[in-house]
Amino acid sequence: MAFHPGDWPASLTGSALAPGAMSETALAGTRILPTDHHAVVSRSALSTATSLRLRLGDTAIDLIQSHAVLPDGTVILAVDAMGPTGGLLVAARGRRGEVQLDVTQLVPVAVRSRVRARVRVTGTAHRFDPANLESCDADTVMSLLDLPPVALWTVEPVEVTVTSGEDEALVGASAYRATCPDPLATVEATHLQHLTRHHRDAVEQLTTLVNPELTARATRVVPVAVDADGVVLRVEAPDGHLDVRLPFARRVTSSADLTAGLRDLLAKAAPHRSDATPHGTAATATPCGLPAAECAIPSI
Repeated sequence: MAFHPGDWPASLTGSALAPGAMSETALAGTRILPTDHHAVVSRSALSTATSLRLRLGDTAIDLIQSHAVLPDGTVILAVDAMGPTGGLLVAARGRRGEVQLDVTQLVPVAVRSRVRARVRVTGTAHRFDPANLESCDADTVMSLLDLPPVALWTVEPVEVTVTSGEDEALVGASAYRATCPDPLATVEATHLQHLTRHHRDAVEQLTTLVNPELTARATRVVPVAVDADGVVLRVEAPDGHLDVRLPFARRVTSSADLTAGLRDLLAKAAPHRSDATPHGTAATATPCGLPAAECAIPSI
């Protein structure tokens, strides 16, 4: 999925904010989506999902808190070998592309149209080989230890499909394996929820970086994504919404870097700031009780 760049002079004539007209144009000014974007989305979705749907032939099983992902992208499933699902995995074992895993990635804040992407992994099932642990870091080992105490299976990806709105992309196994999740994927929800609940003044200031033509009819502006490359604000209108990306000056790879990235954006927005509180986003927010050293949102 691409986004309107915050400073791109988009025209809002006609039904630009109508339902179904929310497909975006370009990422961050003249930049375009990197070729591995969909691979990153698939890896991020799998690494952060708390549930997935396992499909074996005509049978679909929802697994909750029962999967982990190895550093090379191999998906680990915890399934009782003596149960019906385990029996189906035994029957499918070693048969190329006989297993399907479906994951839905959601926007982690309360907005309409929360589905960000749907990821389908087609793969081959094998019994878990403990030798795989040699390639795992400590966090991955801990994630495996957190799985239910039943038999572990590996699903080796053969093909990955990422669907976002009307956009569908096929990710090859090699591209999938060569990619890592976005470095902020596991903490994105925490930062977005914190920003929304406790720092709506900062959201208002970031909104001033969006082309006024895009916010003229807005009823609310909400941060709906943050990743290594920027923050995405959703501009909501009575009849639709539009996602706008505000790019960081440099790629961020940790929560500490995120603080610097947000500080740079807020500093850039300062000359545009107004005492007015448009779009209703500055409704009473719960004060942030975190010490400054622990809060990733700089004071403004």
